Amino acid sequence: MSEHKYRFNVTMTCGGCSGAVERVLKKLDGVKSYDVSLDTQTADVTTDESLSYEQVLEKIKKTGKTVNSGEADGSPMSV
Repeated sequence: MSEHKYRFNVTMTCGGCSGAVERVLKKLDGVKSYDVSLDTQTADVTTDESLSYEQVLEKIKKTGKTVNSGEADGSPMSV
């Protein structure tokens, strides 16, 4: 089965910020795994084929965090 790997560069200033991003990813159907790092300011997300980059991006943006850049399966995407 095919999957997607998305990476987002997100401005997170504290553990509460990264926690907010983790919470939305945890609740999102189709997310297989994720790794949110405060140190590198990134969120790496592995999803089922059905979950689009745009859907994940929208959820992260709803936390109020600034998404600076994103990648879908290694290709730069718009944010």
